[in-house]
Amino acid sequence: MLELRNVHKTFNPGTVNAKKALDGLDLTLREGDFVTVIGGNGAGKSTMLNAIAGVWRPDDGQIVIDGQDVTGMAEYKRARFLGRVFQDPMMGTAADMGIEENLALAARRGQHRGLRWGIRPAEREKYRELLHELGLGLEDRLTSKVGLLSGGQRQALTLLMATLKKPKLLLLDEHTAALDPKTAERVLELTERVIGRDHLTTLMVTHNMRDAIQHGNRLVMMHEGRVILDIAGEAKQNLTVEELLEKFSAASGSQFANDRALLS
Repeated sequence: MLELRNVHKTFNPGTVNAKKALDGLDLTLREGDFVTVIGGNGAGKSTMLNAIAGVWRPDDGQIVIDGQDVTGMAEYKRARFLGRVFQDPMMGTAADMGIEENLALAARRGQHRGLRWGIRPAEREKYRELLHELGLGLEDRLTSKVGLLSGGQRQALTLLMATLKKPKLLLLDEHTAALDPKTAERVLELTERVIGRDHLTTLMVTHNMRDAIQHGNRLVMMHEGRVILDIAGEAKQNLTVEELLEKFSAASGSQFANDRALLS
């Protein structure tokens, strides 16, 4: 479903501020894979997601989604393949619009938009059912402005919006990092449920090592713009944080450097 082939990206090339963010990155996700991604500071995790989403065009290499080369495709065009939830709960939704209006925008993504605008009763009932499954009481607040919701409620809504059209690939960019531990756990439970229900191919960047181990069927660790560890199956299920740190040190020749991950 996703192939990254020898992807390179350097910011500010040819200057004293040159930064090599991706250095020959190779990664393949099969359909239905739920891959968690972790790495030290500056490992290239977010740059990788932005390259997949089309925010950055790689200097070299290929990005293929579901067999289609999207390397040179504009961000707005490849958006029809992707769903994305950001770290900031304020992103991904329109704060001044109602819950049902945000869902309607997500449902119409990639479609031609004319002058007609309205939410049909059947459509509204569908949104009410989907929101009810979240267990947050949002089904009774369809017309409430999204800006009035809590961070956890907004992330849950954004997750629902990102998966409403069954994307080829779901990108989760530290989507629980800004939430308190209890809310983060709730959002992760919802994430697991939605991904499992719709069999979504997912790439989840996280700073929390325990979450990276507990969720998904594969764990990928990045260092200096490339993948240095790819752990799946029984090896991942039996992994501990201490063992993961040891594996990182052995593969990279350095100590893990991510304060948030270590504190988690």
